[in-house]
Amino acid sequence: MTESPNKRRAMLEKLIARGTDDPFVRYARALELRSEGQLEQALEALGEVRQLHPRYVPTFLMAGQIAIELESIDAARQWLEDGIVVASEEGDAHAESELKQALGQL
Repeated sequence: MTESPNKRRAMLEKLIARGTDDPFVRYARALELRSEGQLEQALEALGEVRQLHPRYVPTFLMAGQIAIELESIDAARQWLEDGIVVASEEGDAHAESELKQALGQL
């Protein structure tokens, strides 16, 4: 039996409140918010990830996708362009390719 989204998010919120420094925990919280249809909050949560962990590459594609869902094309473009730079600097060719593909679809 899998946990409900609310239980998963509650668990993630507890970890964040305890001061975890794991970027995935905050990223996963953003994914939960997105799955709950809370797109604005999900994008804000990804902004927190970026602020605390500016080199965490997965943040950028997800934020770009959410911004597109919110029809915030300029924000999506900025997230994707910034992500391309970070992915390139981090040597993550796969993520860089995905980011470029998403940017090309705008």
